[in-house]
Amino acid sequence: MTMTIELDSRDRSILRILQQDGRITNSDLAERVHLSPSACLRRVRQLEESGLIRGYAMMLDDKIAGFPGTAFVFVTLDQQGRASLESFEQAVQSLPEILECHLLAGAHDYLMRVIYRDSADFERIHTDILTQLPGVTRVQSTLTLRTIKKTSALPV
Repeated sequence: MTMTIELDSRDRSILRILQQDGRITNSDLAERVHLSPSACLRRVRQLEESGLIRGYAMMLDDKIAGFPGTAFVFVTLDQQGRASLESFEQAVQSLPEILECHLLAGAHDYLMRVIYRDSADFERIHTDILTQLPGVTRVQSTLTLRTIKKTSALPV
């Protein structure tokens, strides 16, 4: 069950600014949304407590961090029962090369976003990690040539 909360224009402004600059000071944020610092902080705390703001994180540049390669990997399991899905999903959690993993409806069971250093690294990930995950019967990878758009900002 998904819960949505009512947002007014100031809440939306706060969220847009925080998505662009999570390190902005409360006083600067308050000035930009035309609120007193205490009123602004109160709104931010309410957005955090509601769960809409899950946390704050820095974003690293993949290439500068040594991971110029991105692959989107479709995975098919031998079974789709709850135990098989849970076993696969639990195993994926501890693998740092897998940045995202999504359960799908369709021809494949999962779609993952995987980062790698070079072709040898991707071969290692494919052979030693992805194909060894619980229940995996098929792995189909698509390698990206370049990223055109990448954002974590939601259109609030």
